[in-house]
Amino acid sequence: MDENYVITIGRQLGSGGREIGEKLAGRLGISFYDKELIRLAAKESGLKEEFFEKADEKKRYPVFAAFLGLRGSTADEIYSNYYLSNETLFQFQSNVILGLAENQSCVFVGRCSDYVLKQHPRCLNVFITADLDDRVKRVAGIKKVPEPKAREIIEKTDKKRAGYYNYFTGKVWGDAESYHLCINSSVLGTDQTVEFLNTFVKKRFAV
Repeated sequence: MDENYVITIGRQLGSGGREIGEKLAGRLGISFYDKELIRLAAKESGLKEEFFEKADEKKRYPVFAAFLGLRGSTADEIYSNYYLSNETLFQFQSNVILGLAENQSCVFVGRCSDYVLKQHPRCLNVFITADLDDRVKRVAGIKKVPEPKAREIIEKTDKKRAGYYNYFTGKVWGDAESYHLCINSSVLGTDQTVEFLNTFVKKRFAV
């Protein structure tokens, strides 16, 4: 772990944060984890991936139904006293992040990874924003929807991300004090933002 370093990336929807994180990991020659964390957490816990995907909806899930793949009101009625909490799902996911960070250098996107890795001695926490017009165009292009609809998606998704992050970390999503570095990808563009971060990381960790 002494030589490993980790980069965590929080991002607004449409800022290009995931793409930037993946390209940065490629430039640095280290591993990249985003939705892959859900698959790994599901494998580690024996639960279905959908429970982790929906954990930010503040629901509870019947624990036996989760393990056995049961569905419907019958399962809910039978196992109504045995529930998975969001905290339990969060802990499963956190354990995966901690394990990966202990054994390798990597880039993590989202999943409150900056908070989970707060004790890691070589961790850089980055938050990526972008101008709203750029974000709207990006989301509209990716999801093939009109720009007004893209704005709605951005507002809903960012609100959900903020709620999830604030709830589990006790910090403020997107607030400069919660990160080491905040950067607007509209200023340099995606590729040059990657170059900037690549230089920053190499200087920060002497790699």
